[in-house]
Amino acid sequence: MNLVIVESPAKAKTIKKYLGPDFEVVASYGHVRDLVPKEGAVDPDHGFAMKYQIIDRNEKHVQTIAKKLKEADALYLATDPDREGEAISWHLYELLKSRRQLGKKPVHRVVFNEITKRAVQDAVANPRGLSHDLINAQQARRALDYLVGFNLSPLLWKKIRRGLSAGRVQSPALRLICEREADIEAFVQQEYWTIEADAEKEQKAFSAKLTTFAGEKVEQFSIVDETRATEVRQTLEAAASGKLKVEQVERKQRKRNPAPPFITSTLQQEAARKLGFTAQRTMRVAQQLYEGVDVGGGAVGLISYMRTDSVNLAQEAIEEIRSYVTERYGESELPDQPRVFKTKSKNAQEAHEAIRPTSILREPKALKAHLSPEQQRLYELIWKRTLACQMRHALINQVAIDLSAGEGNLFRATGSVVAEPGFMRVYLEGRDDVKGADDDEDRMLPDMKAGELVDLKQIRSEQHFTEPPPRYSEASLVKALEEYGIGRPSTYASIISTLQDREYVVLDKKRFLPTDVGRVVNKFLTEYFTSYVDYDFTARLEDELDAVSRGEEEWIPLLEQFWRPFKTRVDHTQENVKRSDVTQEKIDEVCPKCGGQLAIRLGRNGRFIGCTNYPDCDYTRDLNADKAEQEAPEVVEGRSCPECGSALEIKRGRYGKFIGCSAYPKCKHIEPLEKPVDTGIACPKCQKGTLQKKKSRRGKVFYSCSTYPKCDYAVWDEPIHGPCPRCGWPVLTVKVTKTKGAAKVCPQKECSYRESIDQEAAEPAES
Repeated sequence: MNLVIVESPAKAKTIKKYLGPDFEVVASYGHVRDLVPKEGAVDPDHGFAMKYQIIDRNEKHVQTIAKKLKEADALYLATDPDREGEAISWHLYELLKSRRQLGKKPVHRVVFNEITKRAVQDAVANPRGLSHDLINAQQARRALDYLVGFNLSPLLWKKIRRGLSAGRVQSPALRLICEREADIEAFVQQEYWTIEADAEKEQKAFSAKLTTFAGEKVEQFSIVDETRATEVRQTLEAAASGKLKVEQVERKQRKRNPAPPFITSTLQQEAARKLGFTAQRTMRVAQQLYEGVDVGGGAVGLISYMRTDSVNLAQEAIEEIRSYVTERYGESELPDQPRVFKTKSKNAQEAHEAIRPTSILREPKALKAHLSPEQQRLYELIWKRTLACQMRHALINQVAIDLSAGEGNLFRATGSVVAEPGFMRVYLEGRDDVKGADDDEDRMLPDMKAGELVDLKQIRSEQHFTEPPPRYSEASLVKALEEYGIGRPSTYASIISTLQDREYVVLDKKRFLPTDVGRVVNKFLTEYFTSYVDYDFTARLEDELDAVSRGEEEWIPLLEQFWRPFKTRVDHTQENVKRSDVTQEKIDEVCPKCGGQLAIRLGRNGRFIGCTNYPDCDYTRDLNADKAEQEAPEVVEGRSCPECGSALEIKRGRYGKFIGCSAYPKCKHIEPLEKPVDTGIACPKCQKGTLQKKKSRRGKVFYSCSTYPKCDYAVWDEPIHGPCPRCGWPVLTVKVTKTKGAAKVCPQKECSYRESIDQEAAEPAES
């Protein structure tokens, strides 16, 4: 018997089907070891020695592996084909060796980019040894992240606020978001006007934009006010006398080639644009498609490995796609030679492939009955992109017509039409933050020839204002991270979720805004740790880690080179920077109460303006008080403040609307706009209050004790009467997921009780 180790039970189930009775397949459930979570886990003074310990929740899985290993003749480590997968295999190998459970049994490393019968059987038939270059690169990365986190986080606690943390890769990403917000705040709106002509030929209407006036080219800010716009319009109307003359007609045909097949970053971007998926959701669903879904006749991997920088496609995949295109669309839709795309990433391993269906013959519509809605949508996106990348280019006919209104005045009308759709009949790549990019894409113009006259219906002048740069969406942030070389595709989802979990940024209307705490943390890091949040520095460090993974650089000297100057900077900041230097930003204004200096300060509820002579002077005001006049608060009819008797008002704060006393700041009574809904279930912690349904600051529903803050018991899922049959806890919760449906669950972390229930009307949760 041969024992095969993979990360997840879903993957184990799929692979077992392909290997037959001589192989037992067991899951490690991810990483089995990690650094001890305390100081000294990485020791720079002794060659960066790293102290690992087994992850508690996975101890039982390691014991299962050890038990199966006793009966096995050989061990096959079949974790994912990347740096993390290599590290999991190495940790498992080291753990089994240290416990003397391995003996002299042969150990093989097997790697496959897709979970299909052919790929798995080929990998097992051609194993290799563990790659120490990949292992060293992962160890170096883990050591760096530990050293940065364990040294910067305590510094943030002392200089800003308890509970904060900083990361090697997340901090430059936070800087991107904060700098974009600073650009938006510094933006000065500018007015400009455009002049357009509405014309007609043979009852076909079209419009043209003024490009030349009085012999001079019209730029964006050539006309900046209504007076000038009116003058230009009237001059043109007089010169045209109801007719425009066709001066020139330019016709050309351009080719448009398909986008390359997906890599991790482009999949995350397109899924955000077209499906509205977060990066994390995209990777979770892609993992399910990779590991295997039962499509009738057992589980099968539907896509190749989803963490990749390579746009390569296997030769057999290309042949299958070209055959499918010929059969489905005809040979005319096939380019003469297979398309070969060039990989941009320096570290992309050409042996790896782009993200593609394991078989293009599995059409999305045929799988619909076997996939969840989100699985089906993501699979269809991958399938279409892969198919389109090997199809013929599209041909687009473009026309540009110059029309004159008197001497030296030119209007231009543009239009285009798809002559031959080619790959566009299957798939067209989305775009970010481009307004009106394809306005002319399908605009048809009437047939015109140089020298003829067309009827002028009217000349319009339109007012416009410049707009600030857009805030980052998930798609545009992933694109920026990739362009700057911050992190790697496999880490983008965790970078984004970490920034949100730390409450350094919030997602508002699908755009990232830095919180007040995020701004202060970013200001501290950019001011005192400039090089460590520098985009070029971060990118160079990533490149060096990649060089370690290729065996071109040693990992210990790399850590040494980073650590010494970093530690010096930490120690210097600890000794020489005061808390007030970080949390206060002085402004050019005198305190009206005591004559002292005012500053922007960070408080428990965000930034505000306060006197630097605090506590001797308690003058404060809202940071936005000087901005546009606030909306008049709406008075709550029929109620008064329970503390002072003044009128209650509906006010707007950082986290939406709330009810507050009109006598603020003398009276600070506030209450939520939505009254908590009592469930009638007694609080299992204090037994004095009841659990109430409430909304968090960001609108997420949770349930907490009515006696808060005396009792802080709270759960996210809906509570129901218990007790738990396993541990006796008096309250259970109803948890609903797309994969497992509805279940009664014990909210106690140490208890794993779960009982499936029928709940057809329950809305599926995100995860």
